[in-house]
Amino acid sequence: MDAIKKIAIFQRFRSLSLVPSLDKFMIIYYEKWMSRRLPPLNSLKTFEAAARHLSFTKAADELNVTQAAVSHQIKTLEERLGLPLFRRLNRALLLTDEAQQLYPAVSQALDIVSEAVDRLHRHEQAGVLSVTTMDSFAATWLVPRLGRFRSGYPDIDVRISTSDDPVDLVREGFDLAIRYGYGNWPGLHVERLSTEEVFPVCSPALLENGPPLERPDDLKHYTLLHDDMRVDWRKWLLAAGAKGVDPDRGPTFQHSNLVIQAAIQGDGIALARSVLSASALNEGHLVRPFELALPVNFAYFLVCPEGQVKRPKFKVFREWLISEMRASADEPMEQG
Repeated sequence: MDAIKKIAIFQRFRSLSLVPSLDKFMIIYYEKWMSRRLPPLNSLKTFEAAARHLSFTKAADELNVTQAAVSHQIKTLEERLGLPLFRRLNRALLLTDEAQQLYPAVSQALDIVSEAVDRLHRHEQAGVLSVTTMDSFAATWLVPRLGRFRSGYPDIDVRISTSDDPVDLVREGFDLAIRYGYGNWPGLHVERLSTEEVFPVCSPALLENGPPLERPDDLKHYTLLHDDMRVDWRKWLLAAGAKGVDPDRGPTFQHSNLVIQAAIQGDGIALARSVLSASALNEGHLVRPFELALPVNFAYFLVCPEGQVKRPKFKVFREWLISEMRASADEPMEQG
């Protein structure tokens, strides 16, 4: 590493003022470096592991390198210092007197640097993460699971804003969006989270106390619940071969989460979206009277400006979101 880079690193650590001991350590390191070059960091790191374990083999396992690589680094350090660091006695490995003096200083220095790096990572992962998504997705899927994210990452405060219309993420100051559509949002990083399908759902009480619901034709005895996309019921009834069922009758709700809530209350039978109804089905608030499910062309996508992709806060939220989506898809669904 050349002088300019080392001075830049030194100034960076000074400006952060992470811990008093770090500032003192970096000043000492800088002053010593100005007067003489220090051994390579990799050699010091290898020496610390070998000295701690008193074993080249265990050091190699810890550092995920070969024993020959450890021996090479130790030899490089010994040549640099001009003195031996280890004594081999039968099958034992012992530190020389000089190594016993060097080891505590190297170990402490590496601990300080490691702590500083950890603090930097925590700093980058802390703060506010602004998310915009649809009202239905926030209410039925995201918010009920958000407590788990908070438990795992208490330093990140997620701020959720809802809108059914896409917003300008950069102009409005959002870190990311969870959108529902075809995935065609040019100029943004777009990543599919989950596909979706639709199927009828109703409350267990409605199924138990209402008229028999053994065939799709029996839906004519029930109230059909709709969101704004009425075409879904028509497609499902056609695919099921249902006869005598009017696909247009029944109340309409603007948001899909309201349709789910109406079905839970026993107001009728909804054609639910798999992602939004997963929790209610898993918890037994809803059941599926028929197994037939139709895939839909739309899917859920994670959308963000390209510059957000490498930010630590975005990365941890993305990984959590994908994990929760997979778990949600694997949840068993109640069949009627």
